[in-house]
Amino acid sequence: MDETSSCHAEASVDLPMDPQDAWNIVMDWDRQSRWMLFTRVWATGQDGTGVGGGVAARTSVGGVGFTDDMVITHWDPPRECTVKHLGKVVRGTGTFRITPATGAGSTFTWAEDVVPPLGRVGVLGWAVVRPGFEWMMRVSLRRLVR
Repeated sequence: MDETSSCHAEASVDLPMDPQDAWNIVMDWDRQSRWMLFTRVWATGQDGTGVGGGVAARTSVGGVGFTDDMVITHWDPPRECTVKHLGKVVRGTGTFRITPATGAGSTFTWAEDVVPPLGRVGVLGWAVVRPGFEWMMRVSLRRLVR
């Protein structure tokens, strides 16, 4: 992925559980549908586990949306999972990282390195889109905590 065309977004939340329990909840693809805004997620290959496993996410608002097919490229339970977005709308990588929090519990960080459509125009547009995208990530993470 070309650095000039990749755009980063990231959000984190503290979870009141040890890293293994946090991993089990975060990496339950079907359960992600309960907390990710406007998105239904499911495993498509290898039960969504391990390098080469498949995942899909259907994001839609008011009946308009797209399906994001992904393949797992890095799998290191209970620490990190990286997926490669394979679609035409969403390209790049997404990473879910669990780290022990200071004291008790865990910190879950969700990062996206996306390649926006429309080349340099999309990269320039990212400056406008990123705050809203990260806001949606933070709202999703608050829903996860609940």
